[in-house]
Amino acid sequence: MQKYNFHPKAASRFASALTSLKTLKNSSLVLSFLKESGFSASQMEKILKSWPELLSVNLENIVKPKIKIFQEFGFSANDIVDIILKEPSVLHSSANKRFIPSLTVLRGLLGSTAEVAKFLKISGWYLKSDLDSSLLPNIKLLHNYGIPMKKINWLMRYFPRFILQNPKTMKKLVEKADRLGADRSSKMFIHAVLIVSSLSNETLELKKKTFRDMGFSEDDILRVFRTQPYVFATSERKIRKIKEVVLATGKYDLSCIVNNPTAVTRSIEKRYKPRFQVLEILEGKNLITNWPGFPTLFKMTDKNFFEKFVRPYSDEVGEVFVAKGGLSGKRQV
Repeated sequence: MQKYNFHPKAASRFASALTSLKTLKNSSLVLSFLKESGFSASQMEKILKSWPELLSVNLENIVKPKIKIFQEFGFSANDIVDIILKEPSVLHSSANKRFIPSLTVLRGLLGSTAEVAKFLKISGWYLKSDLDSSLLPNIKLLHNYGIPMKKINWLMRYFPRFILQNPKTMKKLVEKADRLGADRSSKMFIHAVLIVSSLSNETLELKKKTFRDMGFSEDDILRVFRTQPYVFATSERKIRKIKEVVLATGKYDLSCIVNNPTAVTRSIEKRYKPRFQVLEILEGKNLITNWPGFPTLFKMTDKNFFEKFVRPYSDEVGEVFVAKGGLSGKRQV
């Protein structure tokens, strides 16, 4: 182990796992091959910490064929290292049943080896999955519901596990979103599917009740689900708290939230409270006569709010705004 420059503690731990002379010889062959393939000592340490069994696998039958397949598909040495670092156990997946079929499917979907490499550096476990019985049927289903390939690729990148679920489950989720009123032709349809996948029927009904209590009609709730489904990801507690904070100003009423439902997705501590306190101070000192309209208030970026309501009155409100967390980054007051 010493010749690979492992950290002493790591080397001792790896050595203790070698129970026979045969295993010791095998581990030396595996490590030497990985080193020749571009893996540094620290990278090999990281792999062995998550998958120590690598030291005892057959180099010729298990490890070498996978590296060769990567190379034949056009992956660079750095790409191969990064992918294996992310998911070392892919080396143990079946070459013919998983590895090659998965790489073939992914290149067909993503268009190039470079894009596949980028994807696998995040979701390397796709090489251990049966994409023919999960990913491809789900893609076909989503296509049938009018979801374009561009959106499906987005789904793969940002919700990789979601699109690999059982096709029967996916079908139920898509049908549920459709039944609840999501518009198939809208780019928000897939977001509606994601939302229903994360909420039980009971939780969904609780959210609807919370919206009703705030003055939303059934048509309003349907409109939100169709056009801004991610609003349903906001907890009932936060929705009620935003209602409380907004109404406490005396400047806005419930219709402001009903007409601007995405308002419930904004931060209470970083957006509403700092801005409300600044406006209260400015009004109290007769520096402003009117508060901005509610849509302007909650949609305005930190920079724009700062330039309009803080910088011109920095002596009065600058420290308050910064102290209350109203700036997402440092800015000279």
